[in-house]
Amino acid sequence: MRTRLATKGRNMPRTFLITGSASGIGAATSAYLRGQGARVIGADRRDADITADLATEAGRTALVDRAHDMTGGRLDGVIACAGVAQFDPLTIRVNHFGAVATLEGLRPLLAHGTDPRAVVISSVASLHPTDPGIVDAALAGDEDAAVAAARAAVERGDGAQVYASSKAAIARWTRRTAITPEWAGAGIPLNAIAPGTIVTPMIQDMLDTEAGRRAIDGSVPMPLHGHARPEQIAPLLAWLTSPENSHITGQVVFVDGGADAVLRGDGTW
Repeated sequence: MRTRLATKGRNMPRTFLITGSASGIGAATSAYLRGQGARVIGADRRDADITADLATEAGRTALVDRAHDMTGGRLDGVIACAGVAQFDPLTIRVNHFGAVATLEGLRPLLAHGTDPRAVVISSVASLHPTDPGIVDAALAGDEDAAVAAARAAVERGDGAQVYASSKAAIARWTRRTAITPEWAGAGIPLNAIAPGTIVTPMIQDMLDTEAGRRAIDGSVPMPLHGHARPEQIAPLLAWLTSPENSHITGQVVFVDGGADAVLRGDGTW
């Protein structure tokens, strides 16, 4: 998959901001884009150009302010990779509200960029059972209500639904938001990807045990090549945020070794 990382008509590198850049898909994508000649500004809780905690309002504000200062107010691409997978309300704070704050906060910088593009990470887990209270509150922008619903889910033993709900909510937010005047109307494609099982530190403990692997493979069956590495996801993110992507927007692209097709079959059509 080839991407064009120079600005149209000029020999200038594209400038990207990637959250979750310290590990996993974020780190792999940062390395890939830098290898293609792009300027990448990484954001994470540690080991990054911008240190910010996206679970907090202060961290979200700091991300946007620092990005503006570092870029002179323009970005060509934003890739929101930051995420956690805990049986805790923290998961909805980071995975949905942190991602939305990143994309909404940086959209004005994209509006000043050249061929601007944005992508956020959802997950095949968005197809798993979710909590309507969490999802509805997230889509309504009510973080307090979403956190309360997440806490209730954990207390009743449905902690896994917090992660699934956070990923379903960000996928639905992407679909709704991508076609608005602020995004499509401004010429900014906005998409999500939905990875299957990616071998990252976030799930390594489960992959290290036979029981954990069985549990993962039972919920995310991947008939094509099995588990993926972050480096295999990076080229897709690079293409979706490249000038070549002129018309794909509002899509949730499953990069899951066939898990979506196994779980949902052809019933969505």
